[in-house]
Amino acid sequence: MPYALYKLIHFLGMFMVVVVLAATAMHVLRGGTRADNPYRRSFAVAHGIGAFLVLLGGFGMLARLGLVSGGLPGWIVVKLVIWLVLTAGLTLPYRGRSMARALLVILPLLAMSAGAVALYKPFTAAPAVGAPVPASP
Repeated sequence: MPYALYKLIHFLGMFMVVVVLAATAMHVLRGGTRADNPYRRSFAVAHGIGAFLVLLGGFGMLARLGLVSGGLPGWIVVKLVIWLVLTAGLTLPYRGRSMARALLVILPLLAMSAGAVALYKPFTAAPAVGAPVPASP
């Protein structure tokens, strides 16, 4: 598949995860519980599919760029940690209103951090002096 398609899949997964987490947090902030959430199963399924799409699109892009062989760069590890936190985040709102409120604050910050890490690629070894710079895809 082309790189652009993997990127769209990655974005779709990110949006699904963020929307489900925000909707669950809002349900709790409006006084709802896990037991009375009529969309709990749908949210869980959408969250799982979104998390899978994030991985599928992300690793697909890495494969197209040729970055998968020889170990993962540091910025990929950071993105995987952010992904892990977001996938575990579906349980946080049900622990109380304060956790739901905190999730609504942290969620956009984590999403922005993941985007910044992908854009600026920190923790990447600098090429040796005089080494040829690889062409961008």
